[in-house]
Amino acid sequence: MAKSASVEKQIEKLREELRRHEYLYYVQDEPEISDVKFDRMMAELQKLEAEHPELVTPDSPTQRVGGAPRKGFETRRHSPAMMSLDNTYSMEEIEEFDRRVRELGGRDRVDYVTEHKFDGLSISLLYEGGVLARGVTRGDGTTGEDVTANVRTIRSIPLRVDQDALKKLRLPHDFEVRGEIIMPLRAFEALNEKQEEEGGKRYANPRNVAAGSVRVLDPEITRSRHLDFYAYYLLAGGREPERRHSEALEALQKMHFKVSPDWHVCPSLDAVKKFIDAWESKREKLPYEIDGIVIKLNEIALQQELGFTAKAPRWAVAYKYPARQETTVVNDVIFQVGRTGTLTPVAVLEPVEVGGVTVSRSTLHNMDEIERLGLRIGDTVIVERAGEVIPHVIKVTKEGKQRREIVVPERCPECHSRIHKDPEEVAYRCVNASCPAKRKESLLHFAGRHAMNIDGLGEKIVDQLVDKGLVKDFADLYELKLDDVAALERMAEKSAQNLLDEIKASKSNSLARLIYALGIRFVGERTGQLLADHFSSLPKLAEASVEQLEEVTEVGPKVAQSIADFFSESANQKLIKRLKDEGLKMTEKREALESTRLAGKTFVFTGALARRSRDEAGAEAARHGAKISGSVSKLTDYVVVGADPGSKYDKARALGVTILNEDEFDQLLAGKLPAEAAASDPPATKSKQKNPAKKSAKDSKSSARSSRKKTSQPPLFQ
Repeated sequence: MAKSASVEKQIEKLREELRRHEYLYYVQDEPEISDVKFDRMMAELQKLEAEHPELVTPDSPTQRVGGAPRKGFETRRHSPAMMSLDNTYSMEEIEEFDRRVRELGGRDRVDYVTEHKFDGLSISLLYEGGVLARGVTRGDGTTGEDVTANVRTIRSIPLRVDQDALKKLRLPHDFEVRGEIIMPLRAFEALNEKQEEEGGKRYANPRNVAAGSVRVLDPEITRSRHLDFYAYYLLAGGREPERRHSEALEALQKMHFKVSPDWHVCPSLDAVKKFIDAWESKREKLPYEIDGIVIKLNEIALQQELGFTAKAPRWAVAYKYPARQETTVVNDVIFQVGRTGTLTPVAVLEPVEVGGVTVSRSTLHNMDEIERLGLRIGDTVIVERAGEVIPHVIKVTKEGKQRREIVVPERCPECHSRIHKDPEEVAYRCVNASCPAKRKESLLHFAGRHAMNIDGLGEKIVDQLVDKGLVKDFADLYELKLDDVAALERMAEKSAQNLLDEIKASKSNSLARLIYALGIRFVGERTGQLLADHFSSLPKLAEASVEQLEEVTEVGPKVAQSIADFFSESANQKLIKRLKDEGLKMTEKREALESTRLAGKTFVFTGALARRSRDEAGAEAARHGAKISGSVSKLTDYVVVGADPGSKYDKARALGVTILNEDEFDQLLAGKLPAEAAASDPPATKSKQKNPAKKSAKDSKSSARSSRKKTSQPPLFQ
């Protein structure tokens, strides 16, 4: 009993710490720890919960990812309805709104609250007992879709609100929070870069991506989109519990919800106008898109007195900024290199003022977009700024008299390396790993947990090392001196020495890790391991022809060509030599197999295993001749399942693939379990609920905690 109480206390302490660090990072933007340290804490909590499933609770930080894709969404009714706002487009309309409000309320003056009009998806979050119970889309205002599993993956949405905070605010434990789910611009650009990397089409705007990401049936897709949430309404019993809307916003902040920091109480209409004018130009600097300003009566009693029309409240209105377009001439087109090496054409424009900002450049995205527009240098075009950080060309209005073709350069504008293009894709690329344009991104990948695993070499340190000229490529990391590192911001001698020790230790990493760390396009961890196993030497890999590369298991023509392109670049050849001179492992003897009893068998691992990581389990299987894959197919022989196996488990069942739990996997390794004796349903997943503890906790009325599915948790700081 004493041991159980001690474990419960340890689990709760870990949860509180993890919640605090989620809040610091995703709401306050002030992280205190590295992603590695956060991951270690999360892994410790996952392990304890796996050992004690009766202690798993729905508000645990491990419960963010909602498991396997669902077949469809249930609908839920809103109470009260989620009404939309009337839009206004001029100051005259704002003045008319103010006149109506004061006349209906019988007041000479009123206070307003002005807030950003987020361009995203409206959502209702319902909390029961302080714990997130449901997330429902706005829908038609009366009925929305239940997307609870998806909203749980959004890290700025609290799964639980502190009971003491609710008590201090005199709020009930059952309440509703309404707000907007958005995609930050940084995440949007990263997604589009990934689309271009994979030869896909760019997404049009963050709003559509955010809305689509919340309404997908697979919560893992929602999680991968790095969405954000901003709260702007607090309801208890269907009504705002505070006297003023401004007080409700303050209460939401104290409850650890993310609230726009730029809301303002305006004591007059003039103050409202000044707020609108100020943000028309400043909104370009926001990390998210807004398309206007929302104006709400501050006094809740007066809101209730004014009531609603059939479609919208009488006490609030949205002012929408006009789309900003101007006509100008394309004087030239230059090519910029993105952080992943992709070349992006940029129009050099005759300077023109668009919405109070002088615009002289506009992105053209890619050569397909140029062809779609029919654009040539010298043409007259319409340029628009409509919430976009970078203006874009809408269409050609007049062909230039001496128009010139737009030609992709043969050499990288930054490092003068050859430009490569896959004939099946849109993008042109620089594959030089040390190209200045992609230097920071390459270094972060090289230092990543699954690559060279250099703890402490995060974004802020990489920025300083590159900006100060201390590091220009991977090899420079191994020549850093203590004094140089200790002089960096937020670094002391001890932390600097720790970083240098991590860098030195990375020299002994496996050949597979080094291959993956180089950042070769299409070469992930799995392919890196296959290449290391096949060639056992980085120089041999670098000299391999496309035909020889295609002999490697799972390496097709596209991947083989990408690898050959990478090693054909002279700058990369010089980098490999320098890494060799620094003492990194260039060759690796193939480990002798312990047995061949699993030869020819393909394994997939999913969920959280209790006694080892999935990588460790895969290595054990490989020592007996097995092949390890990251996806389930008809060619898969075994799927080894831990806690919360997710969609891979569902696919394995659908395909009739043999499923093993960890105990059965151990028996198979030891040669004690023939294939035909393997279970098709592991003990941890035999019930419809993936965690049987959930059912027992539900059945036990006296239990103080209800159990939920355990989830593999993604890194916090990405």
